[in-house]
Amino acid sequence: MQTLNVVESANVEFNAFKLFDIRDHEDNYRKLALTEQLQTSLELKTLLNIFAMEASKFVNFSGLYFKQESMSAAARGSKPGKSERSFELKINNEYIGTLTYALNAPISLTNRRILQELHQLLIHPINNAIKYQNAIKLAMQDGLTGLGNRRYFDEQLHRAMHHANRQRTKVGLMVCDLNKFKQINDTFGHDIGDEILVNFAKALTHSVRDSDSSFRFGGDEFAIIVEDASEQSLIIIEERIKSALSNNSLLAKYQVACALGYTFMSRDDDASSFFKRADNLLYRHKIISNKKLSLI
Repeated sequence: MQTLNVVESANVEFNAFKLFDIRDHEDNYRKLALTEQLQTSLELKTLLNIFAMEASKFVNFSGLYFKQESMSAAARGSKPGKSERSFELKINNEYIGTLTYALNAPISLTNRRILQELHQLLIHPINNAIKYQNAIKLAMQDGLTGLGNRRYFDEQLHRAMHHANRQRTKVGLMVCDLNKFKQINDTFGHDIGDEILVNFAKALTHSVRDSDSSFRFGGDEFAIIVEDASEQSLIIIEERIKSALSNNSLLAKYQVACALGYTFMSRDDDASSFFKRADNLLYRHKIISNKKLSLI
């Protein structure tokens, strides 16, 4: 017969059952589940929505916001709280952005530590999303002027036309190019030509509303999409562009002028017919302008 000796000791700290602590298991499972969910998107807002669901278990907040130099986003339904608490997100001491909670109640020290652990799970997906969005932006941007390129114009024109049809609003399209730009380029060189294009792009940007979009197709060809447009709004933009040209010292020095053609979308337009009509009007205005110059 074997004897089992039981030794009681209140001073022994080791407990084999702690290796399988249910709370630790649940915590690790939760973190793993969050990590997997955060790998499903490269959209900042979607990442914040996913993260907010987990963070809300530890913090009472009404809004979650991410901001950095080039972009920002907010979780769905975010609104101001009683106070705010911000956390800087860094990878290898390199600043990625700031995560801000709109708080309804203070964060306890324990929950603050948990949040900081959760932030470590969020930081790499956010960094990947930023890099992805920057890459998309570069692919849609004219390298010289920073305006949208032709590819981005095509995408935004389809979107604006769809929005106008759905909301029963008007969308205007303005196309323009610089008069005698080739002559200026050939006479003074490509460096001056590039400076003129950059300054003209700035003039366009300063002449439109925040809701409007400016594009460069290449060469000296530009376009503006004007949403929720009216005849008066297009006239105002045209006047602002002319004023901006005369007030820009470089453009005034080389006597840079532009021809404009603009029109509104009709209900039976597609993107091609809409653009072609605006382009034809530009061509007519250039002919009229050249005839006037030849009579001077």
